[in-house]
Amino acid sequence: MDRTKSLSLAALAALFVGGFASGDALALPRDPYLQKVGPDTATVAFRLSSNCSTAQVRYGVGNTSQAARSSDSAKIHAVVLTGLTPATTYTYSVDACGETTPAKTFSTAPVPGTRRVHFATVGDFGTGGSDQKKVAAAMLANKPELFIALGDNAYASGTETEFQTNLFTPMAALLSQVPMFATPGNHEYVTNEAQPYLDNLYLPTNNAEGSERYYSFDWGFVHFVSIDSNCAVGLASASRCTLAAQKAFVEKDLAATTQPWKIVFFHHPSWSSGEHGSQLTMRRQFGPLFEKYGVDLVLTGHDHDYERSKPMLGDAEAGKNEQGIPYLVVGGGGATLRTFSTSRPSWSVIRDNEAHGFLDVDVVEGTLTAKLVKTDGGTLDTFTLSKTLAAPPEQPQGTLNVAVDSASGTAPHAASFTATVSQANATVTWDFGDGATAEGPQAQHVFAQAGTYTVTATATVQGAAPLTATTVVTVAASGTTAPGTDSGEAPGTTPADPDPRPEVPTTPTTPGVTPGDDSNGGGGCAAGPSAALIPAAAALIAGLVRRRRRDR
Repeated sequence: MDRTKSLSLAALAALFVGGFASGDALALPRDPYLQKVGPDTATVAFRLSSNCSTAQVRYGVGNTSQAARSSDSAKIHAVVLTGLTPATTYTYSVDACGETTPAKTFSTAPVPGTRRVHFATVGDFGTGGSDQKKVAAAMLANKPELFIALGDNAYASGTETEFQTNLFTPMAALLSQVPMFATPGNHEYVTNEAQPYLDNLYLPTNNAEGSERYYSFDWGFVHFVSIDSNCAVGLASASRCTLAAQKAFVEKDLAATTQPWKIVFFHHPSWSSGEHGSQLTMRRQFGPLFEKYGVDLVLTGHDHDYERSKPMLGDAEAGKNEQGIPYLVVGGGGATLRTFSTSRPSWSVIRDNEAHGFLDVDVVEGTLTAKLVKTDGGTLDTFTLSKTLAAPPEQPQGTLNVAVDSASGTAPHAASFTATVSQANATVTWDFGDGATAEGPQAQHVFAQAGTYTVTATATVQGAAPLTATTVVTVAASGTTAPGTDSGEAPGTTPADPDPRPEVPTTPTTPGVTPGDDSNGGGGCAAGPSAALIPAAAALIAGLVRRRRRDR
């Protein structure tokens, strides 16, 4: 064969192969974004351009060797990762219908009580504009552990389309690496009382109504409470949210927390000299609860500016020997800044309507340090709050390891567990995650129902802090394929949910279980360009080879 012809044919083949290889990076209409990240769990949500029943998240520490399968088979997915290690950086990617997204990283929350927390917060950003993108980039550069969003997340009406164009697209890089905990703004309430907000976000549901409109969570030794101020000021119908129910939740929640730092966030400001001014309902309905239970800081948005109050008590500044609460408006996230129509009041320490930026907050031991970081890298305001903390709890001494002889199977599934403790004379107790318990270094248990169970061993020695260790057991329903087999289908996979947003699975796939072979053709999504073109390319190259053989 003529060498020049051979090189041309090789180049053609390389062009096809190279073109197909570039299709391995999955182009999603919405990049993966992090929700409900905790010490041992995280939700990875994403959107696909077509239905896919084999979507999964691959993840691990420094690699993506583990996998968790989505329970949905349509375009909208939210995959829960469980059994994670606290304060650990994970690498992850989405694998759907034979294609994979570029790898990203995120870090799990520290264990409750950890005495260092770093977070970023801002509101009024959801414009899709250049200022919002600059603020998001500046936040990501500061590497916060979490992002507290103060409302007006998607202008102008909080529609489904606006969430895509004004939140998820311009802030994709940030949201894929930093978990966002949000509160709704008044602009979200324009569309069906914030229903698209609820459809697009996956937030805690620890109130009596099981609602995502208001909630609380711990991150290290900071207790955060999100309040839906729209509900409080009358923008929500009683069937969606009531002031009375929300107040009852806030009081019960603040009374119960044992974390030393308490931070509350919502949209409408209790104290503001900006365009909208102070929201007196929020101040008078919730202020007394904040004061009663020792809230340290209140974060709000709504007014497109930055303002920090002096420590406030009731309707006035706190006295010299009184404990007040500073209230902040952090509304410079991207929307057009607005002028102040009045002079700065005496209760206002600082205010600014010239710079977009976000509040960067470090809480270390008994000191909270916050600074308003502008998009040009400068600092507009810095302040500290201090308190005396009790001595840290005694750290556990020694090690505890747990082994299980059979981590997966079908119901009823029997498993044997062994705890190895470095301390002599330790007492070991077991919690099997289904309500059953046992005692002793070795235990056996039968899991009667399908589900994913976190089995916890606790070792105690008199005079020392207890040690705990966990393992996960996954049980499939009788008559179905147990996880880890080659069926290609994950347990619990359900048909497409007609709801705009699928429910987060209550029994997510066990970490470390590798799904079956996806080559069975049951992916449910249209074949990508690579799948359609590879046979044509092979036929073309083969034809060229035959033609050159005839020409010799």
